[in-house]
Amino acid sequence: MALPVPPPTEMSRPAGGPTPMILSRQSGGYIVRRGDFVEKTGHRVRPREAAALRLVQQHTSVPVPTVHSQSFADNHGTICMSYVDGDPLDKIWTDFEDCDEIKEDVCNRIWDLIYQFRAIAKPAQFVNSFQCCADGTASTDVLIKALPNQSLDPLASDADLRQRIYERYWEFAGRRYERELPDMLPRSDRTVFTHADIAPRNIIIGEGGNCPIVGIVDWEEAGWYPEYWEYANIMKPTIDSDWQKWMERTAPEKWDISGIAAARRVLF
Repeated sequence: MALPVPPPTEMSRPAGGPTPMILSRQSGGYIVRRGDFVEKTGHRVRPREAAALRLVQQHTSVPVPTVHSQSFADNHGTICMSYVDGDPLDKIWTDFEDCDEIKEDVCNRIWDLIYQFRAIAKPAQFVNSFQCCADGTASTDVLIKALPNQSLDPLASDADLRQRIYERYWEFAGRRYERELPDMLPRSDRTVFTHADIAPRNIIIGEGGNCPIVGIVDWEEAGWYPEYWEYANIMKPTIDSDWQKWMERTAPEKWDISGIAAARRVLF
């Protein structure tokens, strides 16, 4: 079993090995680079992320880190994966300030990758789940996470999913649309494989004049969601408003997500 990565103040370089480098610290976990490898470790690291990475790598040409090992015990997980060398899109987007052609091209290519993994079929063992993560477990997305008194099973239908959003909205004192929200929420008769957090920080750009996308990372909540879910998450409030504008402009499909936006204002 892989040991938890020590905090930065205790880190030292193994004999003959590369110096560990903290790439990210988040509530419940952090990411450490060790040479050509990355360790993602903490309470929020779950088997479903490794399952998602393997599914995407097996069924598409979408560039993602390769999982080399994983361990999970006592509500703590570690995934060792390949390091993706490049710059997060949020660090270089302003470099395109005067070049709309590059912005449009990058966003079109992001959508192309999204529509590749949208085609990943749900395994037969998950067929009774309308929404589930890559390993068949229920999502912990703030919109549909189970309340304390609710079952932790995946949601079985679109009606169940919309009801869960409404229940959470009500539980957290959402009252402005207490009558209207159920009818405001989008409806879907199918689910597609979804990253669930496509954002510039999770899109890695490599070197080259055409700004190649060399990696999409952070697949923690990936799985099968209603067909509008990726679009709705891309369009949620963000500091990356210009990127969002271009993603909206280049989107192959668009949905009315006013109900999702109303719920987010209460739940986030």
